[in-house]
Amino acid sequence: MLCRFRRFSRRRRRAPSRAPGRRTNWGVGADVWSVTSWTELRREALAADAWNLTHPGRPRKIPYVTRRLATEPGPVTAVSDWMRSVPDQIAPFVPAPWSSLGTDGFGHSDTRGALRRHFHIDGPSIVLRVLTQLADRGELDACAPGKAVELYRLHEITAAAPGNTEGSAE
Repeated sequence: MLCRFRRFSRRRRRAPSRAPGRRTNWGVGADVWSVTSWTELRREALAADAWNLTHPGRPRKIPYVTRRLATEPGPVTAVSDWMRSVPDQIAPFVPAPWSSLGTDGFGHSDTRGALRRHFHIDGPSIVLRVLTQLADRGELDACAPGKAVELYRLHEITAAAPGNTEGSAE
């Protein structure tokens, strides 16, 4: 059985299912969505919400993000180099199970990769989040997240690839 998930990201990153070193067959397919502005998506959704509130007898306006995701399968994982509250702006308008990853707080790292591992926004951590979402929904073996933690050494910040400054998940 192939499960699907949708990943939203502000920066261009490789899909975790295709990233080097993560070719383990988890039976999960990825749809990667590029978000140009979390704020604009929220602004448009709030405008539709306000219109619906003040026009009770009229056909309802559906926010763009809601329309686009209404027929797509699987949970949504949003990944940001900003605080999680940035992508969480659109969570109320996403018609699917929602999860976000971001850089909340202060890091303690000497490389970009260690920083991303610390905040769980590196490729292996994204894989773990998705596996957890799918396991919670009963779409994937409940043991899969634990296997990913061990396989990718997610408890070890120094096990992360050094990374670069261009937004790569590697």
